[in-house]
Amino acid sequence: MKILGIESSCDDTCAAVVEDGRILLSNCIASSAAEQNLYGGVVPEIASRRHIEHISQVAIQALADAHCTGPELDGVAATFAPGLIGAVLVGLNFAKGLSYAAQKPLIPVHHLRGHIAALYLAHPALKPPFLCLVASGGHSHIVEVHDYTSFTVLGRTVDDAAGEAFDKVSRTLGLGYPGGPAVSKMAKSGNASAYSLPTPHVEGKYNVSFSGLKTAVINTVHNAAQKGETLDVPGLCASFEHRITGILAEKLLLAARDTKATQICIAGGVAANSALRAAVENGAKPLGARVYLPEIALCGDNAAMIAAQGFYEYQAGHTADLTLNGLATLNMDYQIV
Repeated sequence: MKILGIESSCDDTCAAVVEDGRILLSNCIASSAAEQNLYGGVVPEIASRRHIEHISQVAIQALADAHCTGPELDGVAATFAPGLIGAVLVGLNFAKGLSYAAQKPLIPVHHLRGHIAALYLAHPALKPPFLCLVASGGHSHIVEVHDYTSFTVLGRTVDDAAGEAFDKVSRTLGLGYPGGPAVSKMAKSGNASAYSLPTPHVEGKYNVSFSGLKTAVINTVHNAAQKGETLDVPGLCASFEHRITGILAEKLLLAARDTKATQICIAGGVAANSALRAAVENGAKPLGARVYLPEIALCGDNAAMIAAQGFYEYQAGHTADLTLNGLATLNMDYQIV
């Protein structure tokens, strides 16, 4: 069963074809990150306009790379929530039009469910149930995956997402956008003990908070400037990365211990961070749990993950008609009634 996936929830315009939820046939991305970097982060209006410019060609290329035509598709899956609403609507409405023209089922996919499904492309043997940390620019969730379309959120950020904190720290230090890779690259030459940064405390056993940590970095930068002191940028990046990845790993592993999880996964853009991957792998060993990591190329936003999750949503009977609307926010454990 071949599913065309469409993803446009932020600044990447994506299309991909996946067979049976596991076999990647094509994966095309047109990114506006270089342009967004001029403004220090994503400008929603620019993102939406670039989606409009790129979406048709990206979809055509995805079909060509998969050696597939419209009539050979079995469904069209698209991100319908959450995301920048103007951006979401571009991809969703394109998918609606394609679904109608080709007379193929329209399959709505939640963006975070898609990030989890990226793991199925890297690990064909991986099946629920498992525990997963989904960490990206807009979200930080610890999720029990009961089945392919059944989820329970155990913990989440109460303020900034992990990826958002990386982006804002990177902007403060003048390292550019996207912030995660920039901060991580700088951290490689720094000392993680160079700066003492706080570990935020928050209600909720598995919840996290990164606003205070981000603010501590910003204050460190401003204080150094006011005093005329030289800032150790690699050391500050290393200290920040060590703290934020340590918090994420600690909460995930705590949840794994409490739920007796035998399979632990991470997903989302922050899952590309080498320090986080190492912390989770090392921490899982005493628990006797197996760790599954996504391919680096599939950690960020992409349509392959949407097509993969679309297969399982379709199998569960989750299709939509042309009245489907995009949503800026939606809990990933929503139930279709």
